[in-house]
Amino acid sequence: MCQHKPACPTSDSADREAARLVAHHPEQGFVLCNGVLLFEDTGELLPDGQIVAPHRPAVSTGTAA
Repeated sequence: MCQHKPACPTSDSADREAARLVAHHPEQGFVLCNGVLLFEDTGELLPDGQIVAPHRPAVSTGTAA
């Protein structure tokens, strides 16, 4: 699928979100070169139909406990 050099990460690799953006539709999602549909909330729909739940990093408050 990917024609980039070096090739983008595949949809089943851990770094799949690093693939190049090929379509930008903020109201619907972002299509990556590897076929992953990435949503603004960081959820994903993989080419095989598998759903990846949103996975935003925890926000630090900047205070020590």
